Amino acid sequence: MTVFSSSLIWFGAGVSIAEIITGTYFAPLGFAKGMAAIVIGHVLGCALLFMTGVIGAKKKMAAMQTTALSFGKFGAKFFGFLNAAQLLGWTGIMIYDGSLCANTIINGAKIAGSSPAMTQETSLAMTHGAMWAALAIGVLIVVWILAGVRNLDKLNFAAAIALFCLTILLCVKIFGGLFGGAASGAAMAAGAAGEGMADQALSFGAAIELSVAMPLSWLPVISDYTKDAKRPVAVSLAAAVVYFLVSVWMYAIGMGAALVAGESSIDIVMLKTGLGIAALVIVVLSTVTTTYLDAYSAGVSSQSVHSKINIKAAAIIVAVLGTVGALLFNMDNITDFLYLIGSVFAPMTAILLADFFVLKNDSSKKQIDTKRAALWLLGFIIYRLFMRLDFAFGCTLPAMAATFVLALAAGRLSGQARQ
Repeated sequence: MTVFSSSLIWFGAGVSIAEIITGTYFAPLGFAKGMAAIVIGHVLGCALLFMTGVIGAKKKMAAMQTTALSFGKFGAKFFGFLNAAQLLGWTGIMIYDGSLCANTIINGAKIAGSSPAMTQETSLAMTHGAMWAALAIGVLIVVWILAGVRNLDKLNFAAAIALFCLTILLCVKIFGGLFGGAASGAAMAAGAAGEGMADQALSFGAAIELSVAMPLSWLPVISDYTKDAKRPVAVSLAAAVVYFLVSVWMYAIGMGAALVAGESSIDIVMLKTGLGIAALVIVVLSTVTTTYLDAYSAGVSSQSVHSKINIKAAAIIVAVLGTVGALLFNMDNITDFLYLIGSVFAPMTAILLADFFVLKNDSSKKQIDTKRAALWLLGFIIYRLFMRLDFAFGCTLPAMAATFVLALAAGRLSGQARQ
């Protein structure tokens, strides 16, 4: 894993329909305030992403293998299972979002001309279109998995170049309407009106929480790709910086699109850009390059549960199950899923960071470190309690900070007791 290949992988991770969709939620804050929340959240989240990547890179361990450093062998299996499960969920969600968006673009004329009360025939046609789109995306993810991490440079390079060019074109369409031409006044008026409604729609703290959410969602994944780094710090830094730049860009596209189009449904926004086949390529290719990482890392996490599990085979099974889930289940509202992920993996990461960078603890020879397991459970409870409060920077970072401090205090006390 070189700096270049790491950059390509995390460029693909950042270009994501899910990130653009999340960006639309910032529109009520207005462009300036919304961008401030996006940048602040990403600075904080990507700093944690970098530090987590360094642990795996220096220890030459996959993401869930590193948890053994704090929680012991059984702890690594426990978190490996939970991570595989949440990545299966993400795989389904990404395919679901991508297929609906692709279907809207393909059936644009039919949707644009329909009334709010669409006929059963039109609705059925849309459903069939989304099903075919989900199957196509699922097949492409399997192709990426079969290519393998070591052979992905050329494939990712071609995908990155295509996505970069197409996303620039999308930016021109969206921000040309936001800052220039006849639409500018209306768009900025919408932004000003959004600022007036910010308190009712989305607080600044909640906006930062939404911004932090995406980089933090990659914490249980990044070491799967930094573990083979020739230059641990450089490769981890490249991953974090590239992801920061691209993810902020995607959030900004979503927010700008919502301000210009007055529409929060990104599939309708993509349709209104008039990009046609280019919009379809953006949707499908970005979904594949992002979701591949989820499926592959689910395979890596499965191997941490049982060493005889084949990573590629497990990743393909996850891709297939994710596709089936996208076809069968409604995944429009994933808020509870996001908070559940945060409450499990945020305290886990806080304890791991405290152990590696400060306490220099290594429990990998133990079956389980009961003290740190108890600390994780306490961190989980703290996170769920903090969800009820409106902190300036959301609930995830305060919960991680509290767990980090508790881990340091417990480590110092146990160290004093041994002396």
